[in-house]
Amino acid sequence: MNYSFPAFPLLLAAFFAASSGRAQTIAQWTFEISQPAGFFSAGTWFTNISSEVGPGTASGLHAGNTFLSSPAGNGSAHSFSATNFAVGDFYQFEVSTVGFSGIRLEWDQTSSNTGPRDNRLDYSTDGINFTAFGSGYTILANASPNPTWNSTTFNAIYHYSQDLSSVTALNNASTVYFRLIDTSTTSANGGTVGSGGTDRVDNFTIEVVPEPQTLALLSGFGILALNFIRRRK
Repeated sequence: MNYSFPAFPLLLAAFFAASSGRAQTIAQWTFEISQPAGFFSAGTWFTNISSEVGPGTASGLHAGNTFLSSPAGNGSAHSFSATNFAVGDFYQFEVSTVGFSGIRLEWDQTSSNTGPRDNRLDYSTDGINFTAFGSGYTILANASPNPTWNSTTFNAIYHYSQDLSSVTALNNASTVYFRLIDTSTTSANGGTVGSGGTDRVDNFTIEVVPEPQTLALLSGFGILALNFIRRRK
């Protein structure tokens, strides 16, 4: 198929529109390098868990003693796992959004049968005053009949996504904080959370949602390019 010269700038414009239309990652924790591990006594922060992509720090706090480990993730070799969850215990992810607006979160999460079932996403711009985003979400058990986490197969049933672009306070902020918080004593199998119960997080990603006008531009250029090519056949 031959294209005349005028088709080239049109297709080039469509390419750049497509590039700008993709979500941009600010920070991501895959735990393939950081691999959290160790024992932390009651009320002791576990922190300084660096993101694998972009600048960011993960941490957490438990009311009781907890063990951290990095078992198989959701289709990857490692994740972030902790034991002994009580109501109010959390994982925290911290990053700067200077120069960015329209924030979205993506992550994978699961619990053992006796790990926590009920969680909530909170956000903050000062690390002290937190606001709940939504009413909460349910964590599925990493056990039959559900497919279990392993190093080779990703399972979408464990994936979560939250669009926080409506929260303008998170835009262009020197530091923002996100917490995944245990909100009840109910375990993933419907019983009671046990001290040996675990919860795992993987692929926690803070990214920028493409703006609607960018997506519209992408669509318009794509249609225009396609129509031009059809006419030149």
